[in-house]
Amino acid sequence: MDYGITAREKGEDVYYFINWSPLSLTERWTINAKVPSVAGIYEIYWMDEHSHLRLLSVGDTHYGGLRSEIRRLTDSELAGDEKTRQILEDKEVWFRYAPSNSSAAMADVVWFFRKTYFPENPGVEHSGRYRKIFLNESEPDKLIWVP
Repeated sequence: MDYGITAREKGEDVYYFINWSPLSLTERWTINAKVPSVAGIYEIYWMDEHSHLRLLSVGDTHYGGLRSEIRRLTDSELAGDEKTRQILEDKEVWFRYAPSNSSAAMADVVWFFRKTYFPENPGVEHSGRYRKIFLNESEPDKLIWVP
């Protein structure tokens, strides 16, 4: 199955379609075997004590690709803060990804997600190419997570 981001422009608007990879545990061997070393977007989750997935990170990567970025972000020894380090050491951590060759498309999609998840401060900018951005997802796991 092909995972990735496709876009359809309609006037000044764009409609993105994200075809996510299946959700996988962040085990080093799984990441090395399944995740390509190409640019793309990713989401990383952790499982809480009530068996609910919680978002840890959403972003995009260019140089080094998805494989190295997901490995880096899920390595507890490289965690930037103590809270993240504890999550990575003590909890089940899951990821999914969608490759893309377009930096502008990745910027739009990551902005859309972050604007949806963190409306007061998305922390990133969209590409500026479109008046409105719409998004639809295909996810084999029908992921439901809690904020």
